[in-house]
Amino acid sequence: MALAAVARHNQDMNAPLRIAVTSFPSLGGSGIVATELGRALAHRGHEVHFLCYDRPAWIDEPRDRLHVHRVEVPDYPLPHLGAYPLALASALSSLCERVSIDLIHLHYAIPHTTSAVLAKQLLASRGLPVPKLVTTLHGTDVTLVGSDPAIAPIHRYTLEQCDGLTTPSEYLRQTATMRLGLSSQLPFEVIPNFIDTDRFSPERNPAQRRDILSSILGRELTQTESDALRVLSHSSNFRPVKRIDDLLLMMQALRDDLPVLLLLIGDGPERERLQKQVHQNGLSSSVCFLGQQQDFVPLLKLSDVFLLPSQLEGFGLSALEALGCGVPVVASNVGGLPEVITDGQNGFLHEVGNVAAITSAVRQLLTDATRWTQMSHAARHSVEQSFRRDPLVTRYEQLFLSLCRRTKSTT
Repeated sequence: MALAAVARHNQDMNAPLRIAVTSFPSLGGSGIVATELGRALAHRGHEVHFLCYDRPAWIDEPRDRLHVHRVEVPDYPLPHLGAYPLALASALSSLCERVSIDLIHLHYAIPHTTSAVLAKQLLASRGLPVPKLVTTLHGTDVTLVGSDPAIAPIHRYTLEQCDGLTTPSEYLRQTATMRLGLSSQLPFEVIPNFIDTDRFSPERNPAQRRDILSSILGRELTQTESDALRVLSHSSNFRPVKRIDDLLLMMQALRDDLPVLLLLIGDGPERERLQKQVHQNGLSSSVCFLGQQQDFVPLLKLSDVFLLPSQLEGFGLSALEALGCGVPVVASNVGGLPEVITDGQNGFLHEVGNVAAITSAVRQLLTDATRWTQMSHAARHSVEQSFRRDPLVTRYEQLFLSLCRRTKSTT
């Protein structure tokens, strides 16, 4: 190879990547992880382009090396004819042609991976450079809709066209391989979800806690009342799989002998039914529905226990966020949660639907200050050891660079 060619080759190998990111622009786990990862990669010098049908919830304005493109989805009169997958494929193809994208990172496979494969085929048919594809499977794109017999064959096919696959938990990697029948030869890496440990950090401010709780309850609490009130929290998209009914049964058992308040953060299809149930069971003064919160960290910081009684969780990002704030977690022993929560150390795990076990664990944490302090410290330590943002962003970055450099080294 001539010296000039070698110099160009080395420059290409060290150049920042142009990365397209597709995710659902929501406050759900996959959208949050996609946004945080994209922002971190842009901060490291890579050029990152988000393609979503709406602005991602955690990106206020575009900035240097971070761009947001809206996927325009036609509004057809036939409601069953969802045009988003085709519109996304066209948008990805167009972006790759304009910007020479090196790699497309797809968060939540359905329908994003299928759209990306179509875009890749369109580019190849026109003799244009084809980007690498990496899909991160987040949960129900494996365990529920992803393994539905109606779409499993095309889902499997498009995943096998990817250059790399990742999951946030070993549980999800094994489940994807088994349920979807994926080839064992596929490059499949487990990269846990992460949090910003500066943002999600322990901070017990009694005066601020009193002010927030007074605002939530609509009456001025004294400092003594605020200090005595025990706060439980849960955040989710309020679907049946989250089993929030179990928390309402727990509250009925706790409220008679403990000054306890349950904060339900989020929204979803179950909210209206749950609100009626709270009213019918006389829990309105001790259960608060707070809706979607753009900044819910202060609510985590004032919580004593975080609750996640789900039927299934691929990872449990909300539990990780609570642990980062030094809040012990009481959760179901399912899916990827045991990879985040160590029973008896930074929280408690229980069988799905075991309300008595949930109640017992919560009662122990609320009445034993020494045990709570030990678990709070262990919660924070577990996050600092295994789930800090920078080391895990580096793992993604190394994966992306290895895939793109491998291509350049063979051309």
